[in-house]
Amino acid sequence: MLSKNDGFFLLELLLSLSAWFMISLFFIPLLIELKSQSIQLEVDKKITHLLYEELQANLINGIATNYSVTHNGLEYQINWSDTPGSSQKEVCVKVEKNAISAKTEKCATPE
Repeated sequence: MLSKNDGFFLLELLLSLSAWFMISLFFIPLLIELKSQSIQLEVDKKITHLLYEELQANLINGIATNYSVTHNGLEYQINWSDTPGSSQKEVCVKVEKNAISAKTEKCATPE
């Protein structure tokens, strides 16, 4: 009964390999996009953290200086500027566009 199965194993192997190839063609771009979204969320979290720390330091010390911080190969620029139409200053934390993340900026005023 099994003596006439010439080539069946090769055909089944090629069919299963092509199915795995099609599945991987579908999921690999999704995984790449998920990784880039994860990196962008990390950058947003760090920007929010630096913005909060800078606002707290300004409320306690009253010092507003411009500087930059490097974290995980990204340079976060912290800039203080005057808000138009108000006597308050505004702090902005931004990251320029690079290979890892898109340009991101968050601003707030001390209250």
